[in-house]
Amino acid sequence: MRASLKRLFRKIGEINQRYREPRIHMSRGVRAALLFLRVYLLFLVCLMAYKFVLLLS
Repeated sequence: MRASLKRLFRKIGEINQRYREPRIHMSRGVRAALLFLRVYLLFLVCLMAYKFVLLLS
């Protein structure tokens, strides 16, 4: 069991290493849009967590 988990994590690490740097060139507009989407997603997750906490209270 431990050996299979070790192999799985090693494989995931190799995949992450391979795709660490993007292979395509992105324009400033694309980078800005992706940054906006990340911030928006973080805002939505925080809003859902806040709503969950309110429901528990």
